[in-house]
Amino acid sequence: MDESKNKENARDHLANERTFLAWIRTSIGIMAFGFVVVKFALFVKQVSMLLGHEDIIHSKGYSGIVGIILVSFGSLTAILSFVRYRQTAKQLNEGYYNYSPFLITLLTAFIFLISIFLIFYLIKSV
Repeated sequence: MDESKNKENARDHLANERTFLAWIRTSIGIMAFGFVVVKFALFVKQVSMLLGHEDIIHSKGYSGIVGIILVSFGSLTAILSFVRYRQTAKQLNEGYYNYSPFLITLLTAFIFLISIFLIFYLIKSV
């Protein structure tokens, strides 16, 4: 009976690790998207300089700010996912599991807010 309990516990811990790694991939994706947003804004400014379009160079763009926010939020996601991983591992070792939707709710709200901002930003720039 002890052996089946150990196998069950091992499966739970491995599932916890897979979930943690999925959150890490998500945080890397968010940070990469933020990096691309910032670099694309710099690329547009450089091309504008080469083509002599001074009005684009001096226009107030929010791409840099959005990119930095995305990279920061990706870092925060990685930290929070590690904290959640450790809490879940501790709970599994103690023989219980307490579901907490905090990280999922936070990530969903952030992605929704950024998407609304990007929609308005794109509508304004068209």
